[in-house]
Order: sequence, then structure tokens, then C-alpha cells
Amino acid sequence: MKLFDEFKKFAFKGNVVDMAVGVIIGGVFGNIVTSLVNDIIMPPIGLLIGGVDFSDLKVVLKEAVGETAAVTINYGAFIQTIINFLIVAFAVFFCVKLLNKAQELAHKKEREAAEAAAKAAAEAKAKEPKAPTTEELLTEIRDLLAKK
Repeated sequence: MKLFDEFKKFAFKGNVVDMAVGVIIGGVFGNIVTSLVNDIIMPPIGLLIGGVDFSDLKVVLKEAVGETAAVTINYGAFIQTIINFLIVAFAVFFCVKLLNKAQELAHKKEREAAEAAAKAAAEAKAKEPKAPTTEELLTEIRDLLAKK
């Protein structure tokens, strides 16, 4: 039972749940990027280089014979994968940059609020009437005794 409790504690920590959400969203994001590359970016690039579909670019090492498939080096698929990677890397960079900027703004607002609170506390303390010092009290007592 102790092992189960320990696993439950681990599995339901905030970081693990956040990581799971990130993996799920990352998988979906990967599909979006693949579609962006295959359906939006690659057709115009293929058109610019003469109507070539990158997925069709390959070097045939051995032609297909009967039921045996051809042996090919599919460098077009590799080029497409590299473009996918670059787009994903740029998108992740952009997202991290936005998150860092948002955190920086949040910390700046927190610092400004803390500074404003400290300034207000200092001003309030400055406006408080000062208590007389021991020396002032003794002088006042002496003067009162001298009058009697």
C-alpha cells in the first residue's frame, strides 16, 4: 500500500500533470505543424523549383521487381522533416519568448507594487508623530520640578 501511496503522490504532483498536458498539446501541435508544412509551405516551394513534390524526391538504389518493393533513399522526406523541425523550433522559441516576456512583466508589476507599498509605509511612518526621546522627557520633568 505504501508503494501505491507514493506513486499517487508522484503522479498527481502539479509538475507531472503539467508535463502530461504539455505532451498532449505538443502532439497536437506537431500535427498542426506537419499540416502547415505539407499543405501550406511545401506546395509553393515545390512550384518555385519546378513543380517538384519533396516527398517524391528519392534516389533509387534497386528497382522494384515483381512483389519486391524498390529500395530507395527518400531524401525529399528528409528535407521535409528538416523543414518541420525548423518550424517547430521557431514556434517553440517564439512561445518561450512570449512566456518569458509575460513573466518579466508580471515580476515587474510585483516589484512596482512592493516598492509602492514600501514607499507608502515609509510615508505613513514619516507622518506619525514622533515620540519624545528620553532626554526630552527628562528635561521636561526637570523643568516641571523646577517650577514647583
